[in-house]
Amino acid sequence: MPNHKSAQKRSRQSLKRKAVNRSILNNIKKNTQEFKSILNSSKKSSTKSEDLIKTLGLLNSSLSRAVKKGLVKKQYVSRKLSSFSKQIKKI
Repeated sequence: MPNHKSAQKRSRQSLKRKAVNRSILNNIKKNTQEFKSILNSSKKSSTKSEDLIKTLGLLNSSLSRAVKKGLVKKQYVSRKLSSFSKQIKKI
């Protein structure tokens, strides 16, 4: 347990930040899994591509938010989005 008032405050702040960071990273994982499941599903190609584009937008948003917060690097996001875009173009 921290003894100083400022150390107690930093402890509280770090717990709040940890919760926010976890939620952002979980959102990225959820959107990535959703994208991959739609990609591997056996839907018709027209509805499948629309769903993929919609999911890619959500994924882009959550990844950009993570970069802004400093949770992931910009190059990681760029690589992921490029990879997912190529997979959409194959369909």
